[in-house]
Amino acid sequence: MNEIKHIVADIKSGNIQPIYFLMGEEPYYIDKISDYIETHVLDEAEKGFNQVVMYGRDVSVEEIMSSAKRYPMMAERQVLIVKEAQDLSRTIEKLVAYAENPQPTTVLVLNYKYKKLDKRKKLHKAIAKSGLIFESKKLYDNQVADWIRRVLSGKKYQIEPKASQMLVEFLGTDLSKINNELEKLITILPKDSIISPIHIEENIGISKDFNNFELRKAIGEKNVLKSNRIINYFAENPRKNPLVMTISLLNSFFTQVLVYHGLPSKDKASVAKALGVNPYFVGDYVTAARNYPMRKVSQIIALLRDADVKSKGVGANGMPQSDILKELLFKVLH
Repeated sequence: MNEIKHIVADIKSGNIQPIYFLMGEEPYYIDKISDYIETHVLDEAEKGFNQVVMYGRDVSVEEIMSSAKRYPMMAERQVLIVKEAQDLSRTIEKLVAYAENPQPTTVLVLNYKYKKLDKRKKLHKAIAKSGLIFESKKLYDNQVADWIRRVLSGKKYQIEPKASQMLVEFLGTDLSKINNELEKLITILPKDSIISPIHIEENIGISKDFNNFELRKAIGEKNVLKSNRIINYFAENPRKNPLVMTISLLNSFFTQVLVYHGLPSKDKASVAKALGVNPYFVGDYVTAARNYPMRKVSQIIALLRDADVKSKGVGANGMPQSDILKELLFKVLH
C-alpha cells in the first residue's frame, strides 16, 4: 500500500517515469496503478491523439516499440498502455532495446499479470534503471481481512470481524472480487456504518448462519447438531459451498489448532500473533484445543487429507461429495 501511495504521489508531482512495468500475482494493484495513469497523466483534450490502449494478444513487441518511439501531438507526452502484456511473455525480452533508451516523451505502461520478469535477465535490469518495476504480491489469507478493514476505514466505514471473515471465506483472496462487493455495500449503506454479518447476508448472498466460518466454529465446539445442520445445508447448495473449499478451510483451522497446542504462551495477544488471526477469534482456538487434544488434531488433519483426495475422485468409488463431507464430519466429531 505504501509503495502504491508513493507511485501515485510521484505522478501527481510530475515525477513520471518513461516505463511502468507492473507485474505479479495480484492483479488488483496492477489495475489500480494502470487506471490511475490512464485517468490522470493526460487531460481529456490530450487523450484523443496521445493515449493508446493495446492488448498483448493483439500486438507484437516490435509494434509496441514502434508506437512508443513516436512523438506526442500538441502535448508534452503520450501514454501507451499495454494490457494483458503477459501474453507477450515469450518475446518480452525483445523490449530491452527500447528499455535501454526509452523515448522521454512517452509513458509506456505494461500490465504483466500473474507473471514476473526474471531479475537476472537484461530487461529487468534495463527497466529498473530507466523506469519503474512494481511487483504486486498476492496477499495471504490471514492478511485479507486486515486489507478489507483498511480499505473500508479509508472510506469512513467499519466492519465486524465475523463479517470480514465471511467475505474472505466466500471470495478467497481475490481483491478485485472483494472490492466489487465492498463497493456494493458502500453504495447501499451510509457513511460511518459498521458492516455486520446481516449486511453481508442481505446484500451479497452469503448466509450468516450456514457458512464455513460457522461450520468451523461448530466443529471446534463439538456442537454435533449445529455441524450437521450446516453440512445438510451445504449438501442442498453444493455450488455455493464446494467441498474442496470446506476441506481447505478446515485443514487451515486444525493446523492452527495444532500450532496453538505447541505455543509456550497462551495469552490472547501472543496467540493472535502466532496464528495470524484477529484477537476476536482467539477464543475459537482455545475452545477447539480444549475439545481436541494434540493427538486427535493430528488424526483430523490426516482425515482431511484423505477426504481431499476422495473429493478429487481418488478412491471414492463414485461417492457423492455430500457423503464424503458427512463421513468426514462423523470421524472428526467422534
